[in-house]
Amino acid sequence: MSENPIPVVVIFAPTASGKTALTRELFCGRGSHFILNAEIISADSQAVYKGMDIGTAKPEPDFCREIPHHLIDLVTPDVQFSVADFVEKADAVCRDIYSRGKLPVVCGGTGFYIRNFLFGLPKTPKSDERIRNQLKERIEKEGNEALYAELKIVDPQTAAKIHVNDAYRICRALEVFYTTGKKLSDCKLENKLREQYKFLFLVLEPPREVLYERIRQRVDMMFLAGLEAEVQGLIKKGYTKESPGMKAIGYSEFFEEGWNKEKICQTIKHDSCKYAKKQYTYIRDIPESIVISYNNTDKDLQNIAGLIGNFARMAGFSIDLKA
Repeated sequence: MSENPIPVVVIFAPTASGKTALTRELFCGRGSHFILNAEIISADSQAVYKGMDIGTAKPEPDFCREIPHHLIDLVTPDVQFSVADFVEKADAVCRDIYSRGKLPVVCGGTGFYIRNFLFGLPKTPKSDERIRNQLKERIEKEGNEALYAELKIVDPQTAAKIHVNDAYRICRALEVFYTTGKKLSDCKLENKLREQYKFLFLVLEPPREVLYERIRQRVDMMFLAGLEAEVQGLIKKGYTKESPGMKAIGYSEFFEEGWNKEKICQTIKHDSCKYAKKQYTYIRDIPESIVISYNNTDKDLQNIAGLIGNFARMAGFSIDLKA
């Protein structure tokens, strides 16, 4: 472990809560907010996939050029990208950013990624290739729902944190159970934050109904921006409902609804609202977290800017205030 922990700002906020607008406001400088020498590390489990731009609401290319973003567009939709991959790559990027005199800012809504980044990966049993292959064959024949129902029986705590479309994590949880007889939920994270970092962890909580309305509006905007054509293009490239990336909300619904556009749109809205509520599951009760009721007001932005500014100054970074 380094004698000098790396300072890292971690911002968690649910889908459609305005994370991109917030980081633009803070780190590009708008009004009275500061300009800070920072780079963004995306903690979005779907933004890693190339060609999945509209449905994942990736930040605009111009913004990514203005403030460097990392862990976006890493793999094609047919590649499984695990939480272990995220933590490994996020660690490497944090070290690189800090070595260049900049502040790493991890920002996203995948609580599973963020929790494992804060605490480190839990110690889990090694993969059993035979059992893993058997489960893969079963999920292809029986479908996600059948194995998900099985997981709810043997390990309900883990099942509650996994989406029914997440075939990889369903199979992994069942693999652990059938290999060891133990539940994956019993493989606990460390109970303290990793010491190689000094964290400022901000949890943004928008009003629930305001968030749901923002989600519904964003889904409508996605369809206007060409989400349907984006999915068709991915299918033409050979990606299917079994491709890991295509299991994401905003993509999987096109395979489930018989391509009824209006029904797909409504299902995406429903699934997204449900997911937004579930996103907080993984970031509850994290030590030293600062929970902020977030209404996207100037007062909220000033509060967040003050917290990050003080943290950055304590870490030795200079802050330039926007006139």
